[in-house]
Amino acid sequence: MKTFLRATLAVALTATLASACLAQEAVIRENLVKRLPGLPQIDEVNKTPIPGLYEVRMGTEIVYTDERGDHIIEGSITETKTRSNLTQARIDKLTAIDFAALPLKDAIVWKQGTGARKLVVFADPNCGYCKKFETEMQQVKDVTVYTFLYPILGGDSPDKARNIWCAKDNGAVWRNWMINGTTPMRSMGQCDTAALQRNVALGKKYRVNGTPALVFEDGKRVPGAMGPEQVEKQLLMSRGKA
Repeated sequence: MKTFLRATLAVALTATLASACLAQEAVIRENLVKRLPGLPQIDEVNKTPIPGLYEVRMGTEIVYTDERGDHIIEGSITETKTRSNLTQARIDKLTAIDFAALPLKDAIVWKQGTGARKLVVFADPNCGYCKKFETEMQQVKDVTVYTFLYPILGGDSPDKARNIWCAKDNGAVWRNWMINGTTPMRSMGQCDTAALQRNVALGKKYRVNGTPALVFEDGKRVPGAMGPEQVEKQLLMSRGKA
């Protein structure tokens, strides 16, 4: 009988707490939407480890507020015991991409050494930072790089992307252009460029708004270029060897 009562009380307490959390979330949502009409759509409201402080998620953007939505706080929460940036960890989780689900058949592929480690890059052929990144990647060993041509910078980026993709050895043509500045020959024959359209759709799906954009095997994505030392460190971390 006592066991039954304890279980019943536990269930009732859980339901009460859940109801209180929903009510609190409703208050925060109502006040923020009413007071800040230009605020993006709120996707989630969650408690943080700090009493009285709530996380408000809008897409992949995170801000914090009190229990009534009277104040907005922008910035990061750092856990002092471990010196962990909890905000960045949360954003990394929200923006992570399932590496195994990426359509690698639509990417240009090149490798160095064993090619055992893998990295995906969204790149525009006219992107200066992409060219610098491609050059510096020559210092990274035992890696396979999958490049999704992502011509979003305008100008002749779509034409260059087509000429590179349609080349007989598009990996060599891509690297010659990005590293050596050798202009890709114009593609004159028939070529299936549907992959380029799929790449653009893929980038939009994952909200890739600039190039280069990197995706590691553990799903971590990095907007912008990284130096070879940083890439090496992240490649190790993505395989659990850091």
